[in-house]
Amino acid sequence: MTWVRVAPLGDLPEEGGLRFDSGEHRVAIFRVEDDLYAIGDRCSHAEASLSEGEVFDTEVECPLHGSIFDMKTGDPQSLPATRPVPSYDVKVADGVIFLQLEST
Repeated sequence: MTWVRVAPLGDLPEEGGLRFDSGEHRVAIFRVEDDLYAIGDRCSHAEASLSEGEVFDTEVECPLHGSIFDMKTGDPQSLPATRPVPSYDVKVADGVIFLQLEST
């Protein structure tokens, strides 16, 4: 596993998401108050971008069909999605966001 530099923390909107691509990884990163969460950006139902979804506490709603995903685990919380999306470790160091990704 490798820590990959994403962006300055200031680039991440408050109470919203940011899409990040690295190799085969497409990740949605969210800020909720002082916490950061990172999950796969593609909805497991219809591959819509979760980084564009509406955030409710630690859940994000898919903008296409309304499936809700837990940002801590990537698990779907409502239909039509039934499969989880990946979740990733995320940290901030010196004001920069880093994700832990598998080498590809």
